[in-house]
Amino acid sequence: MGGSKNVFASVKSYSKRGKLLKKADFQTLAESRDLDELMTRIKNTVYGEAVSEVEKPYTSQGIESALKSHLADVHYSIAKTAGESCILDAYYLKFIISNLKQILKGKILGKSQEEIEIHINLRAEELIKQRDIVIKALVAKDLKETVASLSQVEFDEEIAKAAALYADKKNIQIFDTYFDKILYTRLVKALKSGDIDASRLIGMDVDFYNILSVIRGKFWGLDEQQIQDLIIIQSPAAKDLLGRMMSAGSIRDAFNELSSTKYSNLVPQVENELDAIAEFERAFEIMIYKASLNSFTKMFSLATTVGITKLTAYEVRNLAAIAYAVEQKIPTETTMSKLILETE
Repeated sequence: MGGSKNVFASVKSYSKRGKLLKKADFQTLAESRDLDELMTRIKNTVYGEAVSEVEKPYTSQGIESALKSHLADVHYSIAKTAGESCILDAYYLKFIISNLKQILKGKILGKSQEEIEIHINLRAEELIKQRDIVIKALVAKDLKETVASLSQVEFDEEIAKAAALYADKKNIQIFDTYFDKILYTRLVKALKSGDIDASRLIGMDVDFYNILSVIRGKFWGLDEQQIQDLIIIQSPAAKDLLGRMMSAGSIRDAFNELSSTKYSNLVPQVENELDAIAEFERAFEIMIYKASLNSFTKMFSLATTVGITKLTAYEVRNLAAIAYAVEQKIPTETTMSKLILETE
């Protein structure tokens, strides 16, 4: 049965790929003078229906929330069409994790439930009847109680580790990294039982997570043991490379370890460590974006389905960035330079 379902999902993915926005479309949207004009322009794209419920006065947050609901719907419908796929299920977890990240960071910053709620969209959880996890975390009175509320979920151990490391290092991004670890651990597991076609894309995702975790860990001053706990080993070659990166003397030296790998052209050229990390992250994302576009070479494979969910997610992220930029009156060139698009 799986075969015919994959064909449907693949055909659906192809038709969606044909409707992806072009660079010129993003340019037009980014040139909007204000959010009213932006909404008018979005309504003329395939996202018209997605934003139809957004109420005036428009805010970038309201627009982003509507787009996130749409993304959850797209992802859910493709996963449903494809039938049982641990890989698509693992990617779907991203929605829940993104909400939990917002909640934990909000609690750390002492934000009220109302302030955190604006950044939460529960559409993905509603579709799979999983609202409770997020709601419990949201209504908890502080960080400690939030972490405790998650003790019943399958990844409670990682969350407890994140809380302990945060208490030691006081770096809020530690939660991001540990939550990403939950997601990628699930992906690696799914890959073992899953579809070999999609392994290239997923392998890149896991490499992206691992390499960045090592670099960030060094930047935060974690010791090798602490960094080791962040990474997810997929292969002996990866283990070897990450080991060399961990024991490198500096962040620059760690990046240079990549020069003998397929990621050699992503090695950042700037001196400043923070800028180097940001430049590397962007370059890697563009590489994943291009690989997702190229996943359409083989018809009827899970890779096309993973590819379209990733491309739609980048597209929604670009639109949300444009909405924020238009609201904040950020110059169009600046906005365009931040989007994840095919570079000429």
